[in-house]
Amino acid sequence: MIRFKYIDKVPPFLRNKYLLTLIIFIIWIVFLDSNNLISRHKEMKDLRKLKADKEYYTTRIEEDRKKLHELRTSDRNLEKFAREQYRMKRPDEDLYIILSPKEERQVRRKTR
Repeated sequence: MIRFKYIDKVPPFLRNKYLLTLIIFIIWIVFLDSNNLISRHKEMKDLRKLKADKEYYTTRIEEDRKKLHELRTSDRNLEKFAREQYRMKRPDEDLYIILSPKEERQVRRKTR
């Protein structure tokens, strides 16, 4: 049998065919496969973010439904909403807007 002269320089644990197969398999799974671990980790991270977004929007939709129901059922609530959100007023009224410091900073940033 012909011996390669460099095979003796390879450490004995790397000459084991089962260990070599395991190393190749791990490299394949981690880096080369279409469903590799790196892309799977990114997809799981995206999935967690999407679930959090879904939860946020679900609660937001429920809150908006309640507000919409209140606006459709009561004229008093509709008038209150129009006055607060759109600063509407009756012709014989004066409107004074009092802002907190935080709201004032936000308004100033928008006007720049």
